[in-house]
Amino acid sequence: MAATDEVAYVEHPLLAPSFIERRLYQIQLAGRSRDGHTLVCLPTGLGKTTVSLLVTAERLSEVGGKSLLLAPTKPLVQQHADFYREALSIPDDDIVVFTGDVRPDDRAALWDDAQIVIATPQVVENDLVGGRVSLADVTHLTFDECHRGTGDYAYVYIAERYHQDAENPLVTGMSASPGGDKEDILTVCENLGLVDVTVMTEDDADVAEYTYDTEVEWERISLPDDILTIRNALNEVIKDRLSKLKSLGVTRATSPDISQKQLNGIRAELQKMIHADNGDGYKGMSVHAEVMKLRRAVELVETQSVESVRRYFERQRNAARSSGASKASQRLVAEPKVREAMRLAESFDELHPKFSKTRILLAETLGLGGGERVIVFTESRDTAEALTEFLSGSFDARRFVGQGDKEGSDGMTQKEQQETLDAFRAGEFEVLVSTSVAEEGLDVPEVDLVLFYEPVPTAIRSIQRKGRTGRQTEGRVVVLMAEDTRDEAYFWISRRKESQMEDELKKLKGVADEVEDELDDSQQSLDAFEGSAGGSDGPSAREKRMQPGLADFSESSEEDTADEATDSGAADEDDEADETDAAESDGVVAAADSSDDEDLVEIVADQRELDSTIARDLSTREGIRTRLETLAVGDYVLSDRVAVERKSVSDFLDTLTGGDRSLFEQVADMSRHYSRPIVVIEGDRLYEERNVHPNAIRGALSSLAVDFGVSVLRTEDEKDTADLFEVIATREQVSAERSVNVHGEKSAKTLDEQQEYVVSAIADIGPVSARALLEHFGSVEAVMIASKDELLEVHGVGEVTADRIREVIGSDY
Repeated sequence: MAATDEVAYVEHPLLAPSFIERRLYQIQLAGRSRDGHTLVCLPTGLGKTTVSLLVTAERLSEVGGKSLLLAPTKPLVQQHADFYREALSIPDDDIVVFTGDVRPDDRAALWDDAQIVIATPQVVENDLVGGRVSLADVTHLTFDECHRGTGDYAYVYIAERYHQDAENPLVTGMSASPGGDKEDILTVCENLGLVDVTVMTEDDADVAEYTYDTEVEWERISLPDDILTIRNALNEVIKDRLSKLKSLGVTRATSPDISQKQLNGIRAELQKMIHADNGDGYKGMSVHAEVMKLRRAVELVETQSVESVRRYFERQRNAARSSGASKASQRLVAEPKVREAMRLAESFDELHPKFSKTRILLAETLGLGGGERVIVFTESRDTAEALTEFLSGSFDARRFVGQGDKEGSDGMTQKEQQETLDAFRAGEFEVLVSTSVAEEGLDVPEVDLVLFYEPVPTAIRSIQRKGRTGRQTEGRVVVLMAEDTRDEAYFWISRRKESQMEDELKKLKGVADEVEDELDDSQQSLDAFEGSAGGSDGPSAREKRMQPGLADFSESSEEDTADEATDSGAADEDDEADETDAAESDGVVAAADSSDDEDLVEIVADQRELDSTIARDLSTREGIRTRLETLAVGDYVLSDRVAVERKSVSDFLDTLTGGDRSLFEQVADMSRHYSRPIVVIEGDRLYEERNVHPNAIRGALSSLAVDFGVSVLRTEDEKDTADLFEVIATREQVSAERSVNVHGEKSAKTLDEQQEYVVSAIADIGPVSARALLEHFGSVEAVMIASKDELLEVHGVGEVTADRIREVIGSDY
């Protein structure tokens, strides 16, 4: 162990000297995490990333391979990369960053040469689906902010692929707040393949040494009458619109305080009406959209600022004026009471009381209290920008928002975000006004005050925010709460959920073994979960927990040296790892690369199809290799003669009701280049979903099959579609011994096709009638000058079609 100025540091061949402070709780967590797939729960600001880094250093030294660290945002990825480059003794170029800013082809090359990859999950997900990278040699995978590992989030897919593909897997999940209850935590563990749970709270003696109290203060704010008048005018309109929905029988509630859960229920009932071909469902859905817009305006004026609701109203006016504006937007800005609320907001020239209170609290902290830094969090970008402008009159304040541009508001580039955080750390300004982008994990320095401009209704986000203070010294957390508003509801929700989470973490700490027993048996039976290196011959994770932790980071006494700890048993493990690596490199891996590829069935998917789960699903199947390309023709290519255009039922019906003929053009291109084109229509209720005559649907299906020579296949859902693609691709490539060849291109239409296109556009008569008219008259010009009687001589052209053709051609413009 090394010591400088009485501070002890961790020593390791891959760690920079005198850089990582030796903290017993981090060493214990790293030791546990090295021995199995582990969820690490640790309060924000106490070094979860350091724990992962210690495990990474040990895995790279002991097992080899490469490490992958995933984080949900670009700023967080860059922060981790900076920390790893400082903390590790390996060359900076061996630590690479993968975000959407790096070209896919460049990522593939960088991946092969990198020792550590730090990335956003969406990028890695795309690269895995496209076959650009392999997780086979990744020996440590870290999921930062792992509570996101639910539903369709990319973490879930990547974890599945990792446990399937990696030769020597080890997973570490990190979060200060893994879930609202035990079931949420179990879900995250199951989704990410975590079988060990280690929890440390601020009550633990080893952790308490590095934390300070951050008692939350609630500041009640009374709203002035002018603001209440704006709110009440909007609430009257909400009540009126809810009464209309009540008349449709989809709700009994008409109070403006209706919950979001109730509104979701109303939407579900309206959706049922639409599916039952009840036209009132569409009207109700439009009214429902009005209610949602009005509720947002009320929330802004109550809990944010009058300036933010002014900006919101301006966006609504612009939306109502735009082409294709929804009826909900148009009715909203035309409603007299809404217009009155807009007028009142425009004429309001006083400070919102939250603005005044924010300035007072900052003056107390930075002026009277001698503080140096403050973070102000708000849910609204409009408020963040207005508040930054207001506070800049008294303090050195800067905004910190996300990268996406919004109407009237430019986002920040990744470079701008990084520069802002660097300047804040360096003390170049004193107030950071941030939206939720800074909540998760960003290593902004300890601050003297964290000010919540409004209560946060979810426990996870609230805990993330409070973690920004109380790290090095005592800090203060203040939440502004407007009385008799949604703020109060969020206050009680937040308190209940945070208390619930704290209780669950304490319970989880005491019943970690029970949680592991409740995890899915199928996961615990995987070979990868049975030993420290993923093999089946070593001791189990549960057995290893009874052994000492990391060899290089062992829980030695103050007299023990790092050398002694290293000598205590790491040598034998290193020798075994070297032998395993040599065996793999000499035969197994090479054989897999050369022989297995010949048996793989390849499916090429268009990049734009990543919105569905089909390509991800196929990429996890044994014997299937997916490749992503930007296809000019079709959505999927299954062989040199089979290409597929995939349409959901809704997309297919759009081509019949919206005047969009792109499907038929796409199919024509596909038929030109592939001898066995297929159109897949995915979903049920083809004849019930829209108010479209069944014969119109049958006519379109007939046209695809007869006019274009396309096979039209139906599937139930995305999984059924993936199953179908696997069967077709296997038949083509294995049974018929055909290869995959992406040779289709969108080509210029032939003269005949252009003529058919011009005629088919007349009165939307379609390609069949257009071909019949051209065959009869011989040219487009002859069709245009034909009389009604002459048109009626053409097979398939009746009175209605003939009249419509003459009306379109002969009417004045």
